[in-house]
Amino acid sequence: MHTDIPDEDYRRIEQLIHSEASPVGIDAKKTHVLILHKLTEIERRLEAIEQKQTPGG
Repeated sequence: MHTDIPDEDYRRIEQLIHSEASPVGIDAKKTHVLILHKLTEIERRLEAIEQKQTPGG
């Protein structure tokens, strides 16, 4: 799995999920919401690709 994240993207994500109130330094709820949102976007894109590849789609 490719895990190199550009520094700018890393800092932007880090700022989005950072939490001073959390003992681990991130807002777990916000982190999970972002992950689930991105997974939903990926699922929609895959469905669109699959529709284009199926006959009659």
